[in-house]
Amino acid sequence: MSTDRIEAAIAELALHFGDRLSRNMSVRELHAHGEGYHAQHFPHAVVFAESTDEVSTALKICNAHRAPVIAFGGGTSLEGQLNAVAGGISVDLSRMTAVLEVNVGDLDCRVQAGVTRQALNAYLRDEGLFFPVDPGGEATIGGMCATRASGTGAVRYGTIRENVLGLTVVLADGRVMRVGRRVRKSAMGYDLTHLMIGSEGTLGLITEVQLRLHGIPEMMAAAVCQFETLADCVETAVQVMQMGVPIGRMELLDDVQMDACIAYSKLEGYRSVPTMFFEFAGGPASVREHIETVEAIVAENNGSAFQWSTQFEERAALWKARHAVYWACLAYRPGYTGISTDAVVPISALTDMILGAKSDIEASGITAPIVGHIGDGNFHTVMLVPPGADGIEKAHELDRKLIARALSLGGSASGEHGVGLAKMEFMADEHDEVALDIMRTIKKALDPNNILNPGKMLPPLAS
Repeated sequence: MSTDRIEAAIAELALHFGDRLSRNMSVRELHAHGEGYHAQHFPHAVVFAESTDEVSTALKICNAHRAPVIAFGGGTSLEGQLNAVAGGISVDLSRMTAVLEVNVGDLDCRVQAGVTRQALNAYLRDEGLFFPVDPGGEATIGGMCATRASGTGAVRYGTIRENVLGLTVVLADGRVMRVGRRVRKSAMGYDLTHLMIGSEGTLGLITEVQLRLHGIPEMMAAAVCQFETLADCVETAVQVMQMGVPIGRMELLDDVQMDACIAYSKLEGYRSVPTMFFEFAGGPASVREHIETVEAIVAENNGSAFQWSTQFEERAALWKARHAVYWACLAYRPGYTGISTDAVVPISALTDMILGAKSDIEASGITAPIVGHIGDGNFHTVMLVPPGADGIEKAHELDRKLIARALSLGGSASGEHGVGLAKMEFMADEHDEVALDIMRTIKKALDPNNILNPGKMLPPLAS
């Protein structure tokens, strides 16, 4: 991209945004990366937008000058989605934090893209409602839509995809597109709402989101059980899903991950062995019934007796430890780089996948704890890599093995982190040439000047 064009765009943006356009080095550095391991790529400037109209203005200017644009929300993405590989303008949406409407009777709301899940649920609490998609961290709703986020609650409530009714999107040329309705279904036209979900800022910038909400359950109970073998732990998860138990959350941590969590989150009373975290939600009678069913499955698979609680503080401490696994891993090997994987397979293939992954990890010599949203077939490893290029290459080799194993079992290279920079090399493994050609056609139609997050998502055509 031409530096002269970018500088011309910055000069024009400054007339509209004033001191909300920054070229400060520390501000640019903050917007040069997410939470992944990728080397930083600095934008030339950062614009802080506060409304859909302002995002539209910014994109009209950038498109006219053919200056790259990268959307920025909470900065929590892991696959390099935020890196300004071609420089340009980072459009920061984190100040767009208004809850625009809540329709209690219809269980839906409309929010600006910069609202976080935590802030939205605090706002909704007195209405007896909550938003269930929980990827961890301070992710924004707009960013969650852009990366097609998921998380611990997906086994019961679905991913962000299932919980979005409509969007407001600013296109590359600055036009504002509103798609979707407040109804639960519609058969009118192409499904542009879900085209935008998971597009990672390459087709448009999401500025407002219409969300499905859910009633806060009458009772919630968290439980932990431990296993001597990883096989028994995984098989328990498979059987719970195949029995159709409406589990609220179900998370697997292998022995290495538990060792890291015990040290980092001060989990007392647990051993460093394969472990399952459960959450049950519903009326008291149904929760007791579901607990009894799962306890029986656990017992058949040689698991320990449940340690469980309905107390909010105890449940919160347990899930806080689960959400802190990435930081627990980094603390487990100080000075090492953490590279996260994100494979997903059909439920019936879980045992083969997890046990195979454990074997691949042990053969690699890399410390790589395993943690998974095991109820929907999604699991992660955090490969802990010592400083130096050799370690990074070994980690990439292990990552490729794990993804190849997942694809061979009918799975996908990413269940929730998205493509960004890191997963581009696997797009051709997962999609045929016709599908990739259609994706490129859509990109060209909506962003003919290729200003929206260039260098991401779609691998370049072979020369």
